Amino acid sequence: MNQLTLNHVLTALGGGQSVTAFFLVLARVSPLFAIAPIFSAKQVPLRVKGVVAAALAIGLTGLAMQGQHVPTDPMQVAALIVINLLVGILFSFAVSALLAAVQTAGGFADIVSGFSFGATVDPINGNPGGVFSEWYAMLGVMIFLAIGGDAWEMRGIARTFTLVPLTKSPHIASLANAAEMSFASIFTSALEVAAPVMLALLITDVAFGMVSKVVPQMNVLSVAFPLKIGVSLLAVTATLPFLGGWMQDQIYTSVATALHAL
Repeated sequence: MNQLTLNHVLTALGGGQSVTAFFLVLARVSPLFAIAPIFSAKQVPLRVKGVVAAALAIGLTGLAMQGQHVPTDPMQVAALIVINLLVGILFSFAVSALLAAVQTAGGFADIVSGFSFGATVDPINGNPGGVFSEWYAMLGVMIFLAIGGDAWEMRGIARTFTLVPLTKSPHIASLANAAEMSFASIFTSALEVAAPVMLALLITDVAFGMVSKVVPQMNVLSVAFPLKIGVSLLAVTATLPFLGGWMQDQIYTSVATALHAL
C-alpha cells in the first residue's frame, strides 16, 4: 500500500526531472525541521515532521522547477543535494538565532539573579536552564507564533528558490559571512534583551555593597537574596511588553540577512 502511494506521488510529480527536483527541494526544506523554530520542536514526532516536509517539498517543486533543467546524473544530483542542504541550513540557522538570543537573554538573567542554581529542563528544546531561561524560551515561542514567525519561515524558504535556483550554487563566502553574522547576533541581541534586568540587579548589588560598609553588623546576604529575586521579577515584568516589538523587528532582519547572503 505504501509503495503504491509513493508511486502515485512520483507519477503526479511527472517522473524524471520532477522526481529529482522533488528530492532537491526536500534537501533544502529538511533543515527547517531540524534547526528552525517551531518546525524543529521536540514535541512534534519525527514521522509527522517527515510527512510535513514531504508535503511542503511537493508544493514547492513546481515553483523551484520554473525555467530549470534538472540533471539526472547521480554525481551532479548528489552535489546539488549538498548545495541545497547548505542553503536550507543557512536560512534555518539565521531564523533560529532569534529564539536562541531570547533564551540566552534568560540565561543572563538567571546568572545575575541567582536562579541558575535551580536549573531544570527546558520543555521546548530539552536543554537544561534556569527559571528565566525557560520562561524566555516559552514566551519567545508564543510571541514568534503570534507575530507570524512560521509564515515568515515559509515565505523565506520559498523565496530562496528565486534567489538561488535549484540547480545553481550560491557563493560560499557569502554563506560563511551570513552564518558568522547570525552567530554573533545571538550574543548582542541577548544583551539587548537582558540589559535592563542586568542593570537593575547591578544597581541592587552596588546598593547592598554600600549598606554592608555602612552597617557591617547587618546580615546583608539574608536580605539581599530575596530582594534580588523581587527586583529581577519586577525588571523582567516591566520589559516584557517591549519584547514582542523587538522580536518582530529582529525576525525581519534575520530573514533579510539570510536572503541577502544568497
